Amino acid sequence: MAFWAGGSPSIVDYFPSEDFYRCGYCKNESGSRSNGMWAHSMTVQDYQDLIDRGWRRSGKYVYKPVMNQTCCPQYTIRCRPLQFQPSKSHKKVLKKMLKFLAKGEVPKGSCEDEPMDSTMDDAVAGDFALINKLDIQCDLKTLSDDVKESLESEGKNSKKGEPHELLQAQDSIGEKLGSGEPSHSVKVHTVPKPGKGADLSKPPCRKAKEIRKERKRLKRMQQNPAGEIEGFQAQGHPPSLFPPKAKSNQPKSLEDLIFESLPENASHKLEFTRFLCSSPLEAETPPNGPDCGYGSFHQQYWLDGKIIAVGVIDILPNCVSSVYLYYDPDYSFLSLGVYSALREIAFTRQLHEKTSQLSYYYMGFYIHSCPKMKYKGQYRPSDLLCPETYVWVPIEQCLPSLENSKYCRFNQDPEAVDEDRSTEPDRLQVFHKRAIMPYGVYKKQQKDPSEEAAVLQYASLVGQKCSERMLLFRN
Repeated sequence: MAFWAGGSPSIVDYFPSEDFYRCGYCKNESGSRSNGMWAHSMTVQDYQDLIDRGWRRSGKYVYKPVMNQTCCPQYTIRCRPLQFQPSKSHKKVLKKMLKFLAKGEVPKGSCEDEPMDSTMDDAVAGDFALINKLDIQCDLKTLSDDVKESLESEGKNSKKGEPHELLQAQDSIGEKLGSGEPSHSVKVHTVPKPGKGADLSKPPCRKAKEIRKERKRLKRMQQNPAGEIEGFQAQGHPPSLFPPKAKSNQPKSLEDLIFESLPENASHKLEFTRFLCSSPLEAETPPNGPDCGYGSFHQQYWLDGKIIAVGVIDILPNCVSSVYLYYDPDYSFLSLGVYSALREIAFTRQLHEKTSQLSYYYMGFYIHSCPKMKYKGQYRPSDLLCPETYVWVPIEQCLPSLENSKYCRFNQDPEAVDEDRSTEPDRLQVFHKRAIMPYGVYKKQQKDPSEEAAVLQYASLVGQKCSERMLLFRN
């Protein structure tokens, strides 16, 4: 019998997939398929091992897509925060937030940095018939509506006033010039009078291309003073004309960008709270681990005393797993989906300093054919989980295969197999009539052959380790 240290074991009901249902990603009415479990309780270690086998939870429902059959294969993706460097678009989002907090500046135009409707997956939509309703329901109002409204309002504003009149004037000029008719708005100049020649007191004229090259040269010199000065000396330019900067231009870290100090008279105040929330995960206190412990946590973003976003994360032995986020659509211009992900990456790095094995940030599922989920590949470096051998492969190595086929085995070793595959199903633990027993004992009491097929399928999906620790509930 399995041994459960420091708490109760995981207890799950398993629901094998019996049919296809509507896909929440491509909207195929009968294209999606997954297997699921209802978690009455679950330890953080069991869930860690499950997501490392392609499972994911929504509330108390834990599901795993049938990867080689579903219309939109969903690959578990994790980011490596210790090596993470924010991209230009990430920095833009953080700077946008700082400008809004400091000066109240609201960016104009569409919210181009927000890549998603919500970080809550749509894949479980078809399972609602099976489990009635999940514990948590989110407002899935899409950003596309906000973007359209923003574009339409800007388009209307651009049609008012002088810019429109200027466009009309330019159009009328173009029409008249094209037809050969004279225009009153275009002055016809006569041949200029002979001049006195070039003004020797001014620098000689240069082509625009040469001026651009010179500017680039100066910019490179500022970034790398030593190398550029040597280059200019070789061309006969005195180094005194190009004084180097006192300090090298070092890029700011993610933490520097997020926690940059604001002026005392800042326009807005953003506060952040985190607390334990109700979930199937049993809260645990790790030895010498994070101050907040393991478990599921609500994260609230307060702007001037008003909640504008709420996210849920699971802190597990090896990672921080993002469960979902929802936010006030009135603040979609702040790209709160991206902003919250960057804060969670920084939080993972903070936890790693206290617990060295906690070093990954799980972003749920990556779907190459779905733009709403494809954005997750922008957080580099990141890895995808091989759906057959359950090893992690850098995403750069996976993308060429995904361009050719929706379903791919990422492990290039043809001899590699699932190391944690179920090899001894009789050792699987069953919870039946308030008694815990190995499946080898339980099956002797049963005569339904269909039940054995479901139990063996469950064992193959959760792996040998979890099958011996978790309790499979049977009526």
